[in-house]
Amino acid sequence: MYDKAADAGLSRRGWNDIYFTNRDGLRLYARHYPAPGSPRRPLVCLAGLTRNARDFHDLAVSLSDPRGHRREVFALDYRGRGQSQFDSNWRNYTLLSEMLDVIDFMTVMGLHDAALIGTSRGGLIALIMAALRPTTMGAVILNDIGPVIEREGLARIIGYVGRIPLPDSWDAAAHLVKTLNEKHFPAVPEQQWEDIARQWFNDENGNPAPSYDPELSKAISVMDGPVPALWPQFSALARLPLMVLRGQHSDILSAATVEEMRRRHPDITTHVVSGQGHAPLLKDAQTMSTINGFLISTDERDQRANPERTGPGIRAYA
Repeated sequence: MYDKAADAGLSRRGWNDIYFTNRDGLRLYARHYPAPGSPRRPLVCLAGLTRNARDFHDLAVSLSDPRGHRREVFALDYRGRGQSQFDSNWRNYTLLSEMLDVIDFMTVMGLHDAALIGTSRGGLIALIMAALRPTTMGAVILNDIGPVIEREGLARIIGYVGRIPLPDSWDAAAHLVKTLNEKHFPAVPEQQWEDIARQWFNDENGNPAPSYDPELSKAISVMDGPVPALWPQFSALARLPLMVLRGQHSDILSAATVEEMRRRHPDITTHVVSGQGHAPLLKDAQTMSTINGFLISTDERDQRANPERTGPGIRAYA
């Protein structure tokens, strides 16, 4: 079920809030950056393990700008993240359950043949969707993730989930986020750390608050041993135009894996985000421009192949 009234009109923030109920009865949240009348394929944004829709704000504003690109953008909070309801059973925090959250959202919104951008865990969800629900997507962008996950980076992520202290002010939050990340993100401007902190933490009465269910740490603590390579799932992307973003200092996606992805995929574009690690923040002008150029190229290709269509990614909900 989808609360359509909540998505009526455009708020002054630049997006509309969407609340819907998934197949498990959880109330989930998404942002909608509208672009009325746009013929372009809509973009669905999937965040990382502990992250949420706020991570895509700068990119979504840029792509949906009515004076420029005019592309409809959606960004989803999986169960237990951001403004979505927590799951009472931590064992449901799995890639499969979260993929079903994405499918439920796209079904409710009438989205099909959409472009997907997945950061880290969101990219893994896109890989699984390509294998199980291929018609849901028409183009894919993987943000610092691939079929092989470097063990060192995965261990780092497992080590911090549920263990980051809650700051008592936004200044303290900005300092914490900078301290934890500046080694791998030397290109991030000083003034941007508070913006990033406000992505990491929810706002509760003007103060930082947890932005994900702490029980998520149990779900990932059961991961043990080497992570299996997902090359079979990656092969399901062969029919789609693919872009791979890699942070220059990433400890999750290696340059060697990107080269192997290039060898195996017939229609791949790659981009290295300079001065950033895992995962690129999607805030710098060059990366946003590169993403926009890739998406426009896929739109134009679809129009040439299907000239009778009024536009790529037409959705039933409008």
